[in-house]
Amino acid sequence: MNILEDINHLLPVAGINIATAAANICYSDRTDLALIELAPNSTTSAVFTQNAFCAAPVLVAKQHLKKTAPRYLLINAGNANAGTGQGGIDAAMACCESIASVMGCDANQVLPFSTGVIGENLPVDKIKKVIPDLKIDLNPHHWMAAANAIMTTDTVPKGVSCQVSIGNQVVTITGIAKGVGMIRPDMATMLAYITTDAKVEQALLDTCLEKSVGQSFNRITVDGDTSTNDACVLVATGQSKVAISELNLIEFQQALDKVFETLAKALVRDGEGATKLITINVTEAQNAKESDRVAYTIAHSPLVKTAFFANDPNWGRILAAVGRAGVKDLDINKLKIFLGDVCIVENGGRSASYTEALGQKVMNESEITIDIQLNRGQASSQIWTCDFSYDYVKINAEYRS
Repeated sequence: MNILEDINHLLPVAGINIATAAANICYSDRTDLALIELAPNSTTSAVFTQNAFCAAPVLVAKQHLKKTAPRYLLINAGNANAGTGQGGIDAAMACCESIASVMGCDANQVLPFSTGVIGENLPVDKIKKVIPDLKIDLNPHHWMAAANAIMTTDTVPKGVSCQVSIGNQVVTITGIAKGVGMIRPDMATMLAYITTDAKVEQALLDTCLEKSVGQSFNRITVDGDTSTNDACVLVATGQSKVAISELNLIEFQQALDKVFETLAKALVRDGEGATKLITINVTEAQNAKESDRVAYTIAHSPLVKTAFFANDPNWGRILAAVGRAGVKDLDINKLKIFLGDVCIVENGGRSASYTEALGQKVMNESEITIDIQLNRGQASSQIWTCDFSYDYVKINAEYRS
């Protein structure tokens, strides 16, 4: 398996063409529109936000997926087209119809996606105006351009490619993602588009997507907020002629999982104002629900997150978060907490081997692991989060400025 994280050299995927354009939706000095063309007979699977107040493009994309196989994915940045009622649905449909007219397909074969400010009407005329430009720009090598076009408060574009040998043939997987705020596991709190030239039947592709999302995008959290627009799309063009089945699924799934995990971690590393990537492992819980509850309580604690930003080994904040996670009959004398390889808590209090200097050495690192051993059972959870900095407040306070 060969993983390529250089955004400047993402590998083209046979059957995928990409285009970008500047529609001036919200930004006046950059591209903000991307179009992904899928080869005929491609198989597409997608999961969307579980926020009840989901955006208009999410509703339209779900409807279109039920009707036919998509040929185009249209993504705009700068406007979420969320909280816009029937007018928002009409706007999303108008964009699909315009793509269909220019590209020569049915409107149901276009899936719309939006990201940006909630509650603003989508400027459909601006988008329609540049759709002919998108058609001209279609190219299999425009992955980086698309990764840049879909960004909002991201500071860097995010993408990864992977090649894996399956039955002595090479399969390519390439994907991009955006999202650094309003990030909370509840499907996939961001936009992500992953494509492969493998041939995968619909039911199996759905299963692959669910598994990969479950251990990647559903394992990250920046601020605990679930967006209205989240979507994750997996496309298999079949152009390599390598058919994925139960016989060779393990190799393909492992490669797919690696791509998803790489993108998920990239989102957390670029969390709004983030300076640290924090891995939280909870083990020896009675069940997965319990281990998840402990992990997320720590990850969402503003006191814990600000301590990490300050490089402050204030381990009492981690201990307090574990204690308030709602674990029934938790025996604090049996649990252990580690900061990196340093034991900070055991026997109901500070570890006898712990020193401030040891804790400080770990806190000075840019990637940190917290391990909590509950000593209650066999279940475990792992999630990734980041710290809270001054910039997180600044970015979100000035988001509409």
